[in-house]
Amino acid sequence: MTETLCRTATVGAFFSVRTNTGAPREQGFLPLPELYRQDSDSAPALHKRVEVVATRLGTAERRVAASLVHQGLAGRLWSIALAPAVLAGRVPDLGSDTLWWHPARSVPDELWLPSSTALPATSEQDLTGQLQTTVLQGHLVPLHRAIGTVCPISSRLLWGNAASALVGALRVLDGWCRRTGRRKAAERAVALTASVLDDPLLRDSGTLDPAVPEFSRRSCCLYYRVPGGGLCGDCVLRRAGH
Repeated sequence: MTETLCRTATVGAFFSVRTNTGAPREQGFLPLPELYRQDSDSAPALHKRVEVVATRLGTAERRVAASLVHQGLAGRLWSIALAPAVLAGRVPDLGSDTLWWHPARSVPDELWLPSSTALPATSEQDLTGQLQTTVLQGHLVPLHRAIGTVCPISSRLLWGNAASALVGALRVLDGWCRRTGRRKAAERAVALTASVLDDPLLRDSGTLDPAVPEFSRRSCCLYYRVPGGGLCGDCVLRRAGH
């Protein structure tokens, strides 16, 4: 699996993950379950990341920073799972106890998977289920709950972020596949993404146009509230004429 992850890292920065062996904690990394804890006293990492992002963006609204922290990490997780599924027919085991995150390195978040193995799959249905189980249930559900302890924030917004982040990964991967002559892989990426979006948690978050591909979400990530920010391409406010 390590070789596959090294190849898929060439798609872009969001698709890279460290795979070398070593001691992640000694280098400042934390296992992702520490980020997902819902007690701020025992798990300050998420709260600190939100504060840092709020300061960097120049916003006093914690929910804006929390939303963007959530969407950024969701994009990383979808990217490192989707690309191997599309290009090699294998989803890496991203068990939360094996995937590490660095609290001080972002844009994109730095991830480390010292032990990389593939989940067994024999069909596209297997790959869809593994993407939903590994990323959505294994990471984004606990992240969703943890974000809610940082500040009041809409659950609908967060699931919209999760869906938008998945399609963001798809769009980068689709473009890379087409530029490198991998048309079948591009078609596979769209089909897998559409299947993952049919999960009950994501189904009502927006609409995927597979021909482009592009997404029209039914919520807003709040980026427009950042000083100097604007509306994202898939934003519901754009269609509402704002």
